[in-house]
Amino acid sequence: MTTTSFSSLQLSQPVLAALNNMGFTEATPIQTKAIPEGMLGRDVLAAAQTGTGKTLAYLVPIFDQMVRFYGSKRPKGKGPYALVLAPTRELAQQIADCATTLANEASFRVASVMGGKKYTTQINKLKQGCDVLIATPGRLIDLLDQHALSLRNVHYLVLDEVDRMMDMGFWPSVSSLIKQVPEKRQTFLLSATLSSEGLTKASLIQNDPVHIEITPTTETADTVKEYLLPVSARQKQDLLLALLHEKGSRRVLVFTHTKQEADLCAHKLQNDQINAESIHSDKPQRKRDKILERFKKGSLDVLVATDVLARGIDINDVHYVVNYTVPDSPDDYIHRIGRTGRAGAQGAAYTMMAPEELLTLREIEYHTTTILETLDVASFDYQDDRLVPDPKRPHKRGAKRGHGTRRLRLGRR
Repeated sequence: MTTTSFSSLQLSQPVLAALNNMGFTEATPIQTKAIPEGMLGRDVLAAAQTGTGKTLAYLVPIFDQMVRFYGSKRPKGKGPYALVLAPTRELAQQIADCATTLANEASFRVASVMGGKKYTTQINKLKQGCDVLIATPGRLIDLLDQHALSLRNVHYLVLDEVDRMMDMGFWPSVSSLIKQVPEKRQTFLLSATLSSEGLTKASLIQNDPVHIEITPTTETADTVKEYLLPVSARQKQDLLLALLHEKGSRRVLVFTHTKQEADLCAHKLQNDQINAESIHSDKPQRKRDKILERFKKGSLDVLVATDVLARGIDINDVHYVVNYTVPDSPDDYIHRIGRTGRAGAQGAAYTMMAPEELLTLREIEYHTTTILETLDVASFDYQDDRLVPDPKRPHKRGAKRGHGTRRLRLGRR
């Protein structure tokens, strides 16, 4: 497969040095397509699966242009000059960490503002000067209302995970923020999926954008082996324990539907001497940061999370993902299992399915046109009230067999 080196993209020396410091020498497909267009000043509308390098796809051209415009001196005016909006605190922090590494080589100043942090700390940081700002919409609006900053000098605007912002109901807040940014700007819209609604909204805030799409979003990564674990709802906790004992409990992400499920799962695992913690929006941000950092560094084995972590979070070397519940939508499924099998590594995803979750599972299989392979944990004693779908069930709607429509056969075993 042909690859593109960052050194061949004619990047400025500080940006190239920062990439080398981060250990990046080869650009991913989304970076190969987006960076040159971004360096030309074009608006970019890009869709790509999680784990494909979308963050650098917009940060690199932004920093490269700022280096070329300002040179080795910091801007003398009042920033921020680049604004990146992200839907979750964790994603915003990840972007800020990446931006800080790039900024250090170019002597720019990066600040991040997000909920869960002290207002005074963030306001003081902004007073010291800010060239690049990464923010969650709610906290940024609060700070603007307090006149802690202005967006009138923003030249580069980024909306990361646009579809997630819409799903989480942030779009009215995002729209109000966009109105405070100059119309003459460069706008990057990044997402894992682009719905017709997303395309419509993009057309209202971008100027003749280059449209980049890497890998159809209905597909899951080839590097992830997908398995279905049929089980009754009352046996899920015990099956999770059995799975962890059989497959190993190091570097495992478990996704639950609710915060209560996340806490119950984590407590069950802890009682079985498994090094596990739960993370969700009810936990204080400082504690969430510490738990996530422990998992990234490897001092925490199992992280049980709600969908707050399913998108955009860059966690390397996740051994496998467990869907404790069948995700509500195909997009959520794709994003959840996208936490493993990243950067060409092999991974696995195990989805537990109670009988009442069958229709949701089928929507996922129709959307991805993939039938999940049924897997039984050898050491587990299943009860006879679980529902096992026919392994020959259709992966497309209206699939035919002979002269009639194929029926979905179910079996209990």
